[in-house]
Amino acid sequence: MADPASFAKPCPRRAMAGRALAALALMVAVSAAPPRAQAQEKVDLELILMVDGSGSIDDDEFILQRLGYAKAFRNPRVASAIRNGRLHKISVSYVEWTGPFLQVPIIDWTVLHDKASIEAFATRLEIGPRELYTGGTAVGNAILYGAQSIKSNNFAGKRRVIDVSGDGPTNRGFPAALARDQVVAQGYTVNGLPVLGNYPGLDVFFLDNVIGGPGAFSIPARTFKDFNSAILSKLIREIAVMEVPRGTQTAARKTFDDQ
Repeated sequence: MADPASFAKPCPRRAMAGRALAALALMVAVSAAPPRAQAQEKVDLELILMVDGSGSIDDDEFILQRLGYAKAFRNPRVASAIRNGRLHKISVSYVEWTGPFLQVPIIDWTVLHDKASIEAFATRLEIGPRELYTGGTAVGNAILYGAQSIKSNNFAGKRRVIDVSGDGPTNRGFPAALARDQVVAQGYTVNGLPVLGNYPGLDVFFLDNVIGGPGAFSIPARTFKDFNSAILSKLIREIAVMEVPRGTQTAARKTFDDQ
């Protein structure tokens, strides 16, 4: 397991790279980007995990968040869901975000197809330092960044999913609902994982402003201590294409609130 101190060392070079790519992810960039390259590796799913790294998340919560994702990916059910796909592989990127121009890829696009590749991904989550602390909560810009990153990667998946997790509503940047509508119109799905501790109504904000597209769903966690079960359920649904109607989203909210 990672040394908690390793999460607390910012890297200006990566932050600058995140800001540069974020600038391309603004409203006109997603629609004006050039066509995807011809020579792309085919996968069952392109999944970008857009994870809140803002100042409202303290170091202990940040560690719970990182290690929660690592633990979820190591669960045998995730590997089984990947193997059950037609191509038996997915591409995943893990990005932390805060303000309108603050998005940092912690793990750039990589293929997960077997136990070794999944373990390597989980280990990188554990050892990577924390690189963002402030900047506000720009949910809309995180959505736009996710779409642009998928559009410009070297993979071609039948499904393209932007997964947004966070502990607060938009307070800066592009409106989340407009960003969501823009990327959904281009064939992306946006899923959500709100953490309700500071904002008990955040699950409603995610349902109304964040999620959208084919099979979109939101699975809330009451606190960061409930993160593990929420992440695991979310990943399996995304990988296994378990489409959830809106009525079921409400049921999922009640289930995790009552844990």
